Amino acid sequence: MSNQRVTTAYFRQAKQEGRPLTMLTAYDFPTARLVDAAGIDAILVGDSLGNVVLGYESTIPVTMEDMLHHVKAVTRAVKRAMVVADMPFLSYHISVEESVRNAGRMLQEGLAQAVKLEGGREVLPQVKAIVSAGIPVMGHLGLTPQSIHQLGGYKVQGKDEAAARKLLDDALALEQAGVFSIVLECVPTPLATLVTQKLSVPTIGIGAGPHCDGQVLVTHDLLGLYGGFSPKFAKRYAQLHENIMAALTAYREEVQSRTFPGPEHSFGMDETLLEKLY
Repeated sequence: MSNQRVTTAYFRQAKQEGRPLTMLTAYDFPTARLVDAAGIDAILVGDSLGNVVLGYESTIPVTMEDMLHHVKAVTRAVKRAMVVADMPFLSYHISVEESVRNAGRMLQEGLAQAVKLEGGREVLPQVKAIVSAGIPVMGHLGLTPQSIHQLGGYKVQGKDEAAARKLLDDALALEQAGVFSIVLECVPTPLATLVTQKLSVPTIGIGAGPHCDGQVLVTHDLLGLYGGFSPKFAKRYAQLHENIMAALTAYREEVQSRTFPGPEHSFGMDETLLEKLY
């Protein structure tokens, strides 16, 4: 694994060589440092931080200031991976001018290397303007969480002919607009495979099957940091929720029983000095 910084050229070359790309989320300094050290190609500072970190029920309440706060923390930790910053709800919907300004803030203030926008043909003017400003753009099609109320819930997208054709057309249009890659979320495997074959830019799948040019997961899902529900497309490579709960419980019990801190965690002093204080 090279220590050279991952760029859009790296993405293009990976697609040409058939080398799968890896992407994970990070929202803070320590997680980003671990993900980067593991050799992951790209780190997405997703607006999923609304659900995962801030406790919202959706990504819609996440603001530009929320995103910038977390993007800055992540970029301070990363040496190799490309950092992609999600453009949150309403940050690119009001006007093209405001879209470019907000995307620019992600690079200028947050020090990200790229931004990600949800949507197809409806966001083409924004994508073109942002790319024209010299800012790399990653597209996002299929299940687009910012449109969750319009979509009617978290459902697989592109299952009928009209929806599948729209997704393919949107992907081709985004490529023409200048995106360097496209996330495909909750898309049937055959459709995601076709889109991947039709595009010259890489596709990054999440719940889109094994034939995309790369994969992305929410790191908290991968690590099993939350008990209970896990999305169908998320594989748990660890069960840290159980380990963390065991550690926290052991700490509570040891403090209550006065077995922590022990002598090895404590500091001594000259007892003759102490006697003078009485």
